[in-house]
Amino acid sequence: MFQEAVEACRSGLAVHPGYVSARVTLGRALIGLHQYEPAQQELEQVLKTAPENLAAIRGLADALNRLGLIQEAIVQYRTALTLVRHDPDLEQTIADLERQVEPTTPTAPVPISSAAPEEKVDRAADPQRVRALAMLAGLEQLLTAVHVARAQRCA
Repeated sequence: MFQEAVEACRSGLAVHPGYVSARVTLGRALIGLHQYEPAQQELEQVLKTAPENLAAIRGLADALNRLGLIQEAIVQYRTALTLVRHDPDLEQTIADLERQVEPTTPTAPVPISSAAPEEKVDRAADPQRVRALAMLAGLEQLLTAVHVARAQRCA
């Protein structure tokens, strides 16, 4: 079923490359096929032209999460939450992911998504890096909210 959706979307996009809904559907179908990197690329392309597209934002967050890019996924889930305030499922997903990136013990090595895959970062030994990553995630969320507000104002 997902493969058929991918083929149909790609055929349609060959004729109408700017059709946002088809590109979102393609991204979601690729996630269904566990093709997370191509899904990420499709959904990021949607967000370049439609930064407020909730389905693309949530799809991108899902793809990033499945790729293990937890901090980046949290940023996207928070962006979605700015569009649909007080969504209990989104709030729970964000809380669950944030618990994954919190240190469980002061000396436990925890991988950080911006580090090389084989590199482990000891959060207790590098609290400035952890704070910087958290601040960056917050700034990315703020910037996305600004883009969404501008897009809504122009619509």
